[in-house]
Amino acid sequence: MNDGRRMRRYFFGALFRMLGVVWPILSGVLLAMIGPGLAIGLFEGWSVGDSFYFTFVTGLTIGYGDLVPHRAISRILSAVIGLAGILLTGLVAAVIVQALQETARDARTRR
Repeated sequence: MNDGRRMRRYFFGALFRMLGVVWPILSGVLLAMIGPGLAIGLFEGWSVGDSFYFTFVTGLTIGYGDLVPHRAISRILSAVIGLAGILLTGLVAAVIVQALQETARDARTRR
């Protein structure tokens, strides 16, 4: 097996192992996004698909503006989704960096 393939295999192994470690936190953050997103959809009269779309766009802090909450409670929940999205992005980035570091350590020890 060539080195590139072995490193990819090791990286993805490390990535999935670490995702398993942070899964309780990751699932909690996802629930902290999806729950308020569905509530906003209910308050605003949106479909479930639009609610998920709004949650995804808001959570990634993209904010296209095609769906805009008008009620005060919906706006507050939107802020919760945005903060949870920042946490989610940071958590996923940290896991990826950790997997890359582990892969680099493995490559150094094999030399």
